[in-house]
Amino acid sequence: MRVTKRTNIAIRVLMYCAANTGRLVTKSEIAQRCNASENHLAQVINQLAQLGYLHTRRGRNGGLELSRNADRIRIGEVFRVMEEPVPLAECFADADNTCPLTAACRLRDALTHAASAFYRTLDPLTLDALVCGNVPLLDILGPGGACTRGTPLPELATPSQVS
Repeated sequence: MRVTKRTNIAIRVLMYCAANTGRLVTKSEIAQRCNASENHLAQVINQLAQLGYLHTRRGRNGGLELSRNADRIRIGEVFRVMEEPVPLAECFADADNTCPLTAACRLRDALTHAASAFYRTLDPLTLDALVCGNVPLLDILGPGGACTRGTPLPELATPSQVS
């Protein structure tokens, strides 16, 4: 499974905001710290705001911040909403499916099962668990920032345990 660039940038934005709670952050500082173009960021920030993950404020003293606590943002949920419009394979696309094997192919069921396992692995993770208490990450994203919570990272299942 390959994560889209949009989802990758969305997670970086959310992580940056979580590492810098208590203040508005700007698109340009996120672009610099997270190595992302401001054009891509603008689109992703807009989508995250529409989905209720970010609060944005326009103007000279504007910026963005998380719209809810980092411990209430589930990584699996973010991935689902960001990846939802992208079909895993051609046979998952209703309109553009030209595969002649769809009716008899068993791969679709296997891919559905694999995608479910992927999301089950991400579902217990919160943004808080990924960022707060992660000193090396905080040194990159928020030197001097304020990430006050510290939910422990849940135990991740090994591939043989995910079924």
